[in-house]
Amino acid sequence: MKPPAPRRRVTIVDVARHAQVSTTAVSKVLRNAYGASPEMRAKVRRAIDELGYRPHAGARGLRGQTYTIGVMLPDIRNPFFPEVLDGITQALEDTEYQVLLGPGCNGEKAEARVTEAMIDRGMDGLILVAPVSSRTRLEHVASAVPTVVVGRHGSSPGYDAVVNDDIEGASLVVGHLAGLGHRRIAHIEHHETDPTRLAEMPNARRADGYRQAMRALGLAEWIDVVSTSYTQEGGYRGAKELLERPQRPTAVFAGADVVAMGVLDAVAEAGLSVPDDISVAGYDNTTFAAFGLISLTSVDQAGHEIGRNAARLVLERITDRHTPSVQVSLAPTLVPRRTTARPPE
Repeated sequence: MKPPAPRRRVTIVDVARHAQVSTTAVSKVLRNAYGASPEMRAKVRRAIDELGYRPHAGARGLRGQTYTIGVMLPDIRNPFFPEVLDGITQALEDTEYQVLLGPGCNGEKAEARVTEAMIDRGMDGLILVAPVSSRTRLEHVASAVPTVVVGRHGSSPGYDAVVNDDIEGASLVVGHLAGLGHRRIAHIEHHETDPTRLAEMPNARRADGYRQAMRALGLAEWIDVVSTSYTQEGGYRGAKELLERPQRPTAVFAGADVVAMGVLDAVAEAGLSVPDDISVAGYDNTTFAAFGLISLTSVDQAGHEIGRNAARLVLERITDRHTPSVQVSLAPTLVPRRTTARPPE
């Protein structure tokens, strides 16, 4: 039996015939251009709906725009990044723009491959979430297409940026734990392999904020940092190391909620309980942090707001490539829940 013949794509000519107007009139409606009456627009839109017409992305690209925004996510398993993506898509829902995703896989080669693919396919703008590429590489990308970088500190004339005040967020966690009476407060950070990025990466900023807050509260002698990765496995390995200390910490500040999940696993495996034996705090205030069975104390860095700002900036940059670059910095808030309490006697 022969497979069914592929359905012929509906064209602008088909729409014009169905609506009994010229192709020029259809083009004006599609471009929202001046010169099409309300009645004409209604006829064309009705024909588009009835025929199921979709503009050809390649043809639109030849005219200068594809109405696509490329979003690079470093790790699709980290539950914080969907929060940012929700903010982006929400901000674009009343526009003609469509979001297309690409995985960066937390590596410079993978990021270069996905960003070049987005540029090659004529995407109108890019939003790069927590990229690990060098500043030079990011500016190269931004010279080709309007770009917004999320999570990287430090300004650049080449691209706009949206960041969270990670130092302040870490300070909120340490202050909260110290206020409960903890002194032996440890931190699990994401190991930074490139020292040239230390001043820009959010993980490094959180670790710096932890150290600064510990010193400011007179707790310098109890500073204890374990470097693993911002993954559940990284949190598990970091917690195992901390729990094997001759004098284990009474509280752990995990650099991300996904890290805190690994910490909770390791604590339970050791036969200890949270928060009776050890308090745990995360960062990101992801959806699962509020689940009743978890109830994780966490820092809310407003993922939706980060995404909305990134979308707004990339649209502004698409409209005008020559305006000065902008950096938006959002203030974090602490959300205390049941995983933190006074230290054991």
